[in-house]
Amino acid sequence: MSKVLVTGGAGYIGGHAVLALLDAGRDVVVLDDLSTGFREAVPGAVHLHQGDVADSALVKRLIAAENIDAVMHFAGSISVPESMAEPAKYYRNNTCATLSLANACVEAGVARFIFSSTASVYGETEICPCAEDAPPAPVSPYAASKLMSERMLADLESAHPAFRVARLRYFNVAGADPAGRTGQRNPNAAGLVKLAVETAVGKRDTLEIFGDDYPTRDGTCERDYIHVSDLAAAHVAALEYLEKGGAGTTLNLGYGRGYTVLELVAALEKVLGRTLNKRRAARRPGDPPRYFSDVTRLNATLDWRPAHDDLDEILRSALKWAGALA
Repeated sequence: MSKVLVTGGAGYIGGHAVLALLDAGRDVVVLDDLSTGFREAVPGAVHLHQGDVADSALVKRLIAAENIDAVMHFAGSISVPESMAEPAKYYRNNTCATLSLANACVEAGVARFIFSSTASVYGETEICPCAEDAPPAPVSPYAASKLMSERMLADLESAHPAFRVARLRYFNVAGADPAGRTGQRNPNAAGLVKLAVETAVGKRDTLEIFGDDYPTRDGTCERDYIHVSDLAAAHVAALEYLEKGGAGTTLNLGYGRGYTVLELVAALEKVLGRTLNKRRAARRPGDPPRYFSDVTRLNATLDWRPAHDDLDEILRSALKWAGALA
């Protein structure tokens, strides 16, 4: 059974992946520079190395010292607006760092690599549900940096047949560990669920709803939300798939259906038992009306089925983590 190095394991999604690996009986090691991660997110039994994934010498030492034979790569920069203002940071932290890490893995003989990617590589697609063979058209440096990383990893696979990669494209990730062990700690996270929860706990006065004239059921954008614990479990399933000899692959991670902004907010208010202060605002550029995943390939490839595929459960776990519910 593979011993797994989790980069960015002190962050939101990486931290949940660490728990999923531990729950599956795996040995786990974390590499995180703690620039946006949190030491307290890493369970005490897990060895945390503070450092940069782009430091090839460090990575090779870790692989050798810890007998690593699989890597889950979550480390990187993730803010779309910041990427527009600081594109060089995103190509450095995402694309260049991924190349350095993956090449170190190849040179050290690590054969299995799970890459944290994003559905934003599809851009402002009108294809919905969106399958993995939809033409990529990233509209931000963040998305472009992830797509470039995917392509580099595919080229490394072609040149080194023993090296196999699962590229996992996330749709909208939300919620917190059902057992309350970890959740969203990053104060700069800006997803709809995070913003709605912050409004619920009084960290912001009003929840802005961007656009109400889209061609959807109620005029607001429709998105595919996946519970972070289901997403983490899919990473474990992807590792098991590669361990059984599966070929490198690209997979969407979502539930294959969408909720509009107003539907999500109404569901959160029902769980919370009160209404939020809301304000209609103008559309944001780059927001497609409807965006959810085609999960045909996911279901055919991995031995995985969601355990938390319920919007109320996603919202309840996020609210509990934030202290809004007992």
